[in-house]
Amino acid sequence: MFEGINHRRRGFLGIAAMTISAAQIGLIGSARAQSNNANPPDLPAIKPGTNTSFGALKQIDAGILNVGYAEAGPADGPVVLLLHGWPYDIYCYVDVAPLLASAGYRVIIPYLRGYGTTRFLSGDTARNGQQSVIATDMIALMDALKIPKAIVAGCDWGARTVNIMATLWPERCKAMVSVSGYLIGSQEVNKKPLPPKAELAWWYQFYFATERGRQGYENNRHDFAKLIWQLASPKWNFDDATFDRSAVALKNPDHVAVVIHNYRWRLSLATGEPQYDALEKRLAEAPVITIPTITLEGDANGAPHPDPESYRKKFSGKYMHRTLEGGIGHNLPQEAPRAFAQAIVEVDGY
Repeated sequence: MFEGINHRRRGFLGIAAMTISAAQIGLIGSARAQSNNANPPDLPAIKPGTNTSFGALKQIDAGILNVGYAEAGPADGPVVLLLHGWPYDIYCYVDVAPLLASAGYRVIIPYLRGYGTTRFLSGDTARNGQQSVIATDMIALMDALKIPKAIVAGCDWGARTVNIMATLWPERCKAMVSVSGYLIGSQEVNKKPLPPKAELAWWYQFYFATERGRQGYENNRHDFAKLIWQLASPKWNFDDATFDRSAVALKNPDHVAVVIHNYRWRLSLATGEPQYDALEKRLAEAPVITIPTITLEGDANGAPHPDPESYRKKFSGKYMHRTLEGGIGHNLPQEAPRAFAQAIVEVDGY
């Protein structure tokens, strides 16, 4: 999960179901997505959990990784890149992908480093989880897939990553949807203590700072992740099958190393790699994001997240914020897939 500008913790769909899997879906009807569409199509309603599979995944060498990813929609459609967070996986978007594919988008949903079928190409590569490297991975993936520009969207680590992509490579990002807004962090800012309640919300970050925490996560990652899901989305009544589909991704052999490094790096307890120093220096200045953006927040997000008012001025392009009601928690795309997908279609028209 993430840190923002102002940490605070809040207290802890459909009319017609879509039943076509993301791997199989193509164009439906004539709702083909168009660039700069002033009247974006209204997506059909969908009940969360309608889709349970992406079908066969794809693999591609990209930068220092062999990336596993799901793909949906027409090959020549406008590209949408969807990024998951921790401790989640590509199933955050199992209902979002068919909706976007039905509107004519080519949807790419990769496993981040340390998740699912994504693997490092070399055993000697540092299992680095600092914020800039994940964004660098995604640019390498776009290069490998020969995607010059994409709409980027994400939640949790994925939201931070699309924020960074939009900041460092705005020419590669057409527009953005970000859950919980502006999440670019700074090691220097993170040295400053937070109020006690905010520190309590970050309990797992301090746990991971210890060797006991690393071993505890290694030994209990299934139950640990399930607890985080419950705390972060206290009103989301997901079933065991839904969780177990995602928990498989956490068995990646590099998962624990990447996650532990990510959280220790934030607290300056682990060093980054020198080749990313220049990128981190730019990010530490909390740069303004210029591309068209919609930010989303759930009204029952139990995870640490910034107040929307704290990041409004971090977006200088066309911008809208939307808070979703109805007990929507931290995993917003999976809990409210239509609202998330509709935001992507709308921001494409900005």
